[in-house]
Amino acid sequence: MATFDDILEEAGEFGIYQKRIFFLICLTTAMFSYLYVGIIFLAITPNHWCRSPGVDELRNKCGWSLEEEWNYTLPPDSADSSLYSRCERYDIEWNATSVSCENPLSFLQNGSADLPLTTCSDGWVFENGSFPSIVTEFRLVCADAWKLDLSQACLNLGFLIGTIFLGFGADVYGRKLCFLFSTFVTSVSGLAVAFAPSYIWFIIFRTVQGLFSKGGWLSVYILITELVGSEHRQTVGIMNQMCFSFGMMILPAVAYFLPAWRTLQLTATIANFCFLSYYWFTNALVYLGLVMRLGITGGNIYLNFFISGVVEIPSAIIVVLLIDRVGRRFPFAMGNLLAGACCLITAFIPDDIYWLKAVIANLGKLGITIAFFVLCFVNTELYPTFLRNFALSVCSAMCDIGGIVAPFILYRLAAIWIEMPLTVFGMIGLIAGGLVLLLPETKGIILPETIEDAENIGREKKTAPKTNYQLVALHTSVETSDSKQTASEKIII
Repeated sequence: MATFDDILEEAGEFGIYQKRIFFLICLTTAMFSYLYVGIIFLAITPNHWCRSPGVDELRNKCGWSLEEEWNYTLPPDSADSSLYSRCERYDIEWNATSVSCENPLSFLQNGSADLPLTTCSDGWVFENGSFPSIVTEFRLVCADAWKLDLSQACLNLGFLIGTIFLGFGADVYGRKLCFLFSTFVTSVSGLAVAFAPSYIWFIIFRTVQGLFSKGGWLSVYILITELVGSEHRQTVGIMNQMCFSFGMMILPAVAYFLPAWRTLQLTATIANFCFLSYYWFTNALVYLGLVMRLGITGGNIYLNFFISGVVEIPSAIIVVLLIDRVGRRFPFAMGNLLAGACCLITAFIPDDIYWLKAVIANLGKLGITIAFFVLCFVNTELYPTFLRNFALSVCSAMCDIGGIVAPFILYRLAAIWIEMPLTVFGMIGLIAGGLVLLLPETKGIILPETIEDAENIGREKKTAPKTNYQLVALHTSVETSDSKQTASEKIII
């Protein structure tokens, strides 16, 4: 019985129709990068400090500089005495008219050491020139900083739940219908995020985006690998993931010119709607951790993020060159091992050798991207057709569990030691690299269509030894007037 791959060989393995669908899918993949890692620009945290009632008037009256104001109103930071605290202030009534401009703390015998401290009950002052972000608008700093972690965790929780249900739905109702429906819901909820009136509504709409976005993207990823012939399958799979990297490279430029978070969110969502309209009228814990780390390492966040996207392009090229020569398992394992080793090395490079630290960190990003590219591709080869979407969604859900805990690992551990998250990511990468070596090699296999086909991947097929047959005539044919009698023959093995 002919398989679908046999039919594709006759109909065309990568014709005009497949190329058009592939182009549309690449557009959605590029836009998906914003949803997946765009929190870096939505949640930029500018320098901030406690607002002290009456200090603004006193500063204008006395002509204090900003540094003088901090010296009089803020205690030293508990982690770094050379900096001022962002979450505490001196508990002083600055509205009093008896305060001296030259030495406002002269009434204290031991200076500021005797002053009581209080939290930022009157809010915060954010540095002049900072653009609106969810951090500045919803005040996600100090005691409420965990809410920023929660926002990304809720998105990944949506990924976790949505990929399982949408994966099952795609196997039952079809990849295309599932993809179009999820894209529509993701776009509508994206508009709602842009106009969210409060933090609670922001969380709700982001979770809805997570519920429908990744499951739909996985459905269409599987669709394009099924629509093309086996010779083109690995190419379109890797090229589609390269579009995610291109999306990462474009995102910092868009965020640079549209820094306000609501404007950025609205722009990305409208682009999604444009794609959806076009399609309807014409007819498709380590990776995330390294990306989010860019928000806390200092330097130019736009340039760093762009470079982070650029290093993914060589990853795709390396995978394309190796995947059909050495197989899937070796690049998969080496990518994880490289990422783990680079994370550990980066953690212990002194900060004053910044260039080396950046090079090794980006090398680790290249490694984990190689692993991620191969992971998505190998998963499509391991499962039978009738379960492929659902099985890939379940595996992707495991990835989303990592996405849920990644913000907490990154930001909470970084508060203890800035490089502690890298040590955790490094150990995870090394363990994953070792476990990958236990997987079967899927190079050159035909996509399994049954559970039995999937179970036999990597196993040696036992075949009977080849047997040669030879016909030997025992005597000549005897002819009669009525008929011809064929000579007896013996089969010799």
